[in-house]
Amino acid sequence: MRIIYIGTVEFSKIALERLIELKANIVGVLTQESSKFNADFADLTDVCKKNNIPYKYVKDINENENLEWIKDKSPDIVFCFGFSQIIKNPLLSLPPKGIIGCHPAELPRNRGRHPLIWALALGLDRTASTFLFMDEGADSGDILSQEEVSIEYSDDAGTLYRKVTNVALRQIEKFLIQLQEGTYSRIPQDHTKANYWRKRNKEDGKIDFKMTGRAIYNLVRALTKPYVGAHVTYQGNEIKIWRAVEQKSDVRNIEPGKVLEISNNFILVKCCEGAILLVEHEFVSLPKVGEYLL
Repeated sequence: MRIIYIGTVEFSKIALERLIELKANIVGVLTQESSKFNADFADLTDVCKKNNIPYKYVKDINENENLEWIKDKSPDIVFCFGFSQIIKNPLLSLPPKGIIGCHPAELPRNRGRHPLIWALALGLDRTASTFLFMDEGADSGDILSQEEVSIEYSDDAGTLYRKVTNVALRQIEKFLIQLQEGTYSRIPQDHTKANYWRKRNKEDGKIDFKMTGRAIYNLVRALTKPYVGAHVTYQGNEIKIWRAVEQKSDVRNIEPGKVLEISNNFILVKCCEGAILLVEHEFVSLPKVGEYLL
């Protein structure tokens, strides 16, 4: 089975390496030289050079030049694992077995953008690793493989990314054989159960201390590395917050955003309900007790 591979994030690289270990017949790789959109960007060309796999940098995956390059490789199937562009016809209909995409959410629920970030920010207790046959919709094609992934209170973007990756690698090992032998199944999605998560913007990463301590904790862990980080404003400067700890506080007559305590570089800040301890941050000069973070 001849495979064209498309990807441009860290998971793309890890999955490509696993496919190579599994002796998959990768006949070409399309990736990007850089990305303004993916905090977990990864260039796949080093893996290709090491394994003598033809590769091509692309800007628009749907350009005729790229389509001709793919046609020349005569793929039976295309794997698109971690690529932020929408694939359109005629590329969608080019490989006989279709194009397999992936989405780390419990489809048909939670289609759309930034699924790991939204799952953590919303405080969900589970997500999933889903591989699907891509169609002209957004995350709406038939499901090839889906496995649930639990989200613990202690999880953050980094640990959940690794959890989903580990589950996905096991799925790849299983469905690669099914695709090669023609024993796979296609499970249509129930579109009546679908919802779509929107693209997040910079304002979504701003900590509002009128939120509860739990909501701020969820936001910080959702945006920590490998993503861009949540932030606060202090003296007109944007300060990144990488880790926070939810704290109980019975104080009711203190406004949200007021610094309650400074200890060992940790900053305790009043929230709407409770308080939040900023544990890992990028303050150069610490605020003073009684000052406000906005």
